[in-house]
Amino acid sequence: VGLTRSAAGKALSRLEDYLGTRLFHRTTRRLSLTTEGHEFYSRCLQIIEDVQEAEASIRHDHPLPRGTLRLTVSEGYGKAIVIPFLGSLLATSPELSVEVNFTDRIVDLVEEGFDLAIRVGEGVTSTEYVTQVIARARPRLYAAPGYLEKLGVPLSTSGLEKHQRLIYGLGTTTTAWNFIDKEGQSVSVNGRIHARFDSGDAIRVAATEGMGIGLLPPFVVARELNEGKLVEVLPSISAAELAVHVIYPSRRYLPARIRTFIDEFRKYLNSKESEF
Repeated sequence: VGLTRSAAGKALSRLEDYLGTRLFHRTTRRLSLTTEGHEFYSRCLQIIEDVQEAEASIRHDHPLPRGTLRLTVSEGYGKAIVIPFLGSLLATSPELSVEVNFTDRIVDLVEEGFDLAIRVGEGVTSTEYVTQVIARARPRLYAAPGYLEKLGVPLSTSGLEKHQRLIYGLGTTTTAWNFIDKEGQSVSVNGRIHARFDSGDAIRVAATEGMGIGLLPPFVVARELNEGKLVEVLPSISAAELAVHVIYPSRRYLPARIRTFIDEFRKYLNSKESEF
């Protein structure tokens, strides 16, 4: 920046005095940002990005995505759908890199520093975030052939009550399975819970290992179905449709890395619609 070390140190001290907080931990050997320093730095970077985006919009430019895209995604969807897409995205965006967090928990994007989230199920109803539906999926029942050989194939929804159900959600989450039969009627199934998980991907693994019957979106088990490790149970019924949401902080000017990801991911899903 054209400053000597001494001048830079004095400038930082004046900034800390102005803000009324310490931005750096100082020792005789090194400097490191404090928590407040990290937050201030992130906000300043955001301001710079917003200015660049505003200038580009006025000039009708289309800046290339650059920097690091920090993404949090549901584990099953991320591994099955997002990772294959990221390969093609990065191949055409040489100045872009990604950090991917796999979790099904609710994440505070701003607090934890994520650019966007992809979640299967409910979106976020908040003025602080933008939520867009980018895909839909209808969960179905799956089990391992070996499990069905031992305990039998259920011929109706009432038969499911005698089987080992693999349930998504912990604690007070509802344990009933709600289906729509071939006549369009709603059917609810309760019964014994064999195991509960906070991850759809964990249910996939448990079902593949013969632990029971799992209710999952088809994209989670596509490979296992192709390899014969899982088979569909009661194909004439399905659960209510789930929406796949992309969620990002509400901002007037969206950085190119986020806008490009959303636009290209939507195209990718449209081109693969029959497979998902």
